[in-house]
Amino acid sequence: MISQEMVEKEVCRLFKEAVIKLPEDVKKALKFAYDIEEDETALLNLKAILDNITAAENMAIPLCQDTGLPILFVKCGNIDVENGNEGIIAGIINGVKRATDEIPLRPNVVDPLTRRNTGNNTGRFIPQIDVELVNTDSVEITVFPKGFGSENNNSLKMALPGEGVEGVKDFVLETVLAAGGKPCPPIVVGVGIGGSSDMALKLAKKSLLRKIGEHHSEERMANLEKEMLEMVNSTGIGPMGMGGKTTALDVKIEYADTHTAGLPIGVCIQCWAARRATGVLKPR
Repeated sequence: MISQEMVEKEVCRLFKEAVIKLPEDVKKALKFAYDIEEDETALLNLKAILDNITAAENMAIPLCQDTGLPILFVKCGNIDVENGNEGIIAGIINGVKRATDEIPLRPNVVDPLTRRNTGNNTGRFIPQIDVELVNTDSVEITVFPKGFGSENNNSLKMALPGEGVEGVKDFVLETVLAAGGKPCPPIVVGVGIGGSSDMALKLAKKSLLRKIGEHHSEERMANLEKEMLEMVNSTGIGPMGMGGKTTALDVKIEYADTHTAGLPIGVCIQCWAARRATGVLKPR
C-alpha cells in the first residue's frame, strides 16, 4: 500500500528538485542557445541565465523568486492507496504546504477577488491536480510549478474550421509577438489543438511536460513543431526580448479530435525556467 505520508514526502521532494534544479534537457538547450548566439546583448542575457542556474544549484535555493502556482499531473495505477483517492489528494496538499515551509516556496495563492493570501500555496481547487488512470502498479507524480510571468501570456482562439493549419500557425505567431519579452524568453511554446476550449489549453500545458527536443510521435505534428519553432525564432525577439537568435527553445503540440464546427487553439507559454520534476511511488 502507498501511504498518505509517502505521497506528502514525495511531493515536497519533487517541488524542491523542480524549483532549484532545471532538467538537463532545458539546461542543454539554453547552453546551445548561448553557443550559437552572435548578438552581444543576447549573449549577456543568456550568460546571466546560465549563471543563475548554477548559483541556484550551488546554493540550493529557488532559481526564480516566482516559485509558481502548484500544478501536478498524477498517473494512478491499479494499486492500494491509504484512504483511496482522498489519501492521494490529502498527501499532495500536505506536500505543497510542507514544501512552502521547508524550501521555502513563495506563497503565491490568493483569492481571485479579495486577493487574500492563504500563506501556504493551497486554496480552493489549488493545488491544481490533473489525474489520469493508467494500467500500472504505481503512482507517477509530476510537479509543474508555473510562474505567471509566462502564464499571463497564454491565449485561446476558437478558430473557424476553414482556417486550418495556417490559422494555427498565424495564431501562435500572433501570441508570441504579443508576449514579446514579458514571459522571459527563451520560451517554450505549448500548442493545444482541438477538443473544447478548456481542453485546448489543457493540451497545450500538458505538451510542455515533454523534454526539449522530444518531438510529437506523429510525423505530421513533429514537422509542424519544427516549422513553428523556426517561425517563432525568426521574429528576433530573443532572450529577455532584447533581440537575438533564440526566442524559443522548442514548440510542443498536442491535439484531440474536435467538433465539426470548430477549431480550438490554445497556446501556453513557458519561460526559460521550464521547471518540472517526476517521481514514481510503488507499494511497500
